[in-house]
Amino acid sequence: MAENGNVLIVDDEPNAVKVLSEILSIDGYHVYKSCDARRALNLIKTEPLDAVITDLRMPEFDGMQFFESIREDHPDIPVIFLTGYGTVESAVNTITEGAYYYFIKPPDYTKLKGVLSKAISTRRTLLAFRSLQKSGVLSRTIRSRRLSLCSSRPSEDGLLPGGVRILGNDPGMKKILETVEAVRDTTSSVLITGETGTGKELIARALHFGGMRQQKPFVAVNCAAIPHELLESELFGYEKGAFTNAVSRRIGKFEEASSGTILLDEISELSLPLQAKLLRILQERELERLGGGKKIRVDFRLVSSTNCTLEKEVQAGNFRMDLFYRINVVHIPVPPLRQRRGDIHVLANEFIREFSEREKKDVQLSDDVMAMLCDYSWPGNIRQLRNVLERLVVLSRGQKISLNEVPEELFAQKTEVPAPQLCLQTADFSGGAGRGAQTLRELEDQAVLNALDECRGNKSKAAKMLGISRKTFYKRLKEISPAKALA
Repeated sequence: MAENGNVLIVDDEPNAVKVLSEILSIDGYHVYKSCDARRALNLIKTEPLDAVITDLRMPEFDGMQFFESIREDHPDIPVIFLTGYGTVESAVNTITEGAYYYFIKPPDYTKLKGVLSKAISTRRTLLAFRSLQKSGVLSRTIRSRRLSLCSSRPSEDGLLPGGVRILGNDPGMKKILETVEAVRDTTSSVLITGETGTGKELIARALHFGGMRQQKPFVAVNCAAIPHELLESELFGYEKGAFTNAVSRRIGKFEEASSGTILLDEISELSLPLQAKLLRILQERELERLGGGKKIRVDFRLVSSTNCTLEKEVQAGNFRMDLFYRINVVHIPVPPLRQRRGDIHVLANEFIREFSEREKKDVQLSDDVMAMLCDYSWPGNIRQLRNVLERLVVLSRGQKISLNEVPEELFAQKTEVPAPQLCLQTADFSGGAGRGAQTLRELEDQAVLNALDECRGNKSKAAKMLGISRKTFYKRLKEISPAKALA
């Protein structure tokens, strides 16, 4: 299994395939390549693909035909279009047909990687949902109205309104519980901020499903995952004939969320014109569909989320100050995982239990691995921790996961580690063999043992202290003391 997922790139231009393949490979994706869409269909049938990126215009068998074949046989695989002949009409056509996203060549590769990551994450969530449906776990979960930031298993710690649960006893999380409890039944707008992967959407769900609107719709919109030229029609809807390919009326997300809650995830991605329209809707509680002149009353609660600092976006002129004050009535900051390290142990054990049950395995983490997890900074937060532990369980060979199975990137983190106090005897290089003399090999062996003792048996930290790889450390320790190497 690839670190971030398996991606198929299809383009009749070999150089375009090569460039994008190298970019994604560096980011940890396993890339399948094809310059022929018909042949690419065979790859989809035989390989465990998580997403497809395809050109739109190709000879003989074009991107739309290719997409229709995928949608017919593999509707769960997200398809991202990448083309040099982009128009608003073609973008609308592909998105309304069910494509995940649409880019014009050359794309913003940073944004493309973000969209791809979101597409794969969404697909995996959908597959997990279906698996829960088949197993019957989902129906039991719904009956008890229990959701979790990390698993579906009930816990007595951190119960949020609406049954959403969060594991851990971090003070920052307890403050979140108190805030959600206080505002769940109000109509005030809420702004949830925090890094990617901290669980902002689940807190939004807690506000909705724990409050007076819980029987009404909850509509989540990822503003970063929808092309800017399409976002307006997604939010406000359109009338038949409003533009080419608008063959029927479509209501927007604000109408869908009427009487319920709408979550605008990554609200900082809204363009300034859209921000102005959103501000008017918040003030007047009415909107107009594209191509229509009729004002439509809407009643919704707005919850917004972002991983940006909106105050800085306001200062830079990228976000309206009046809209910022309108959406920031109640602010809920979500701490990153590195600021709640005491909860990593609880979260890790819960994820291991969850994935062990799913894979029908009995897997546990060794003490060294748990120590490493608690020491890591987790830039991807809970989502990254969950993905790493899923990979460890899936690839595990025995009941105890060791450091040899831990992904290399967790060792690559730069950490300031104090130099070990080795307290070694000075070697005699005069050629004599005095009582205090030791060979260079003996000095090295003693350094390994002293470092291990200094780190209280944590082999990973000991290796870092000595400036050697963990594999080299294990090899030397095994030669010196097989019993300690296995401990």
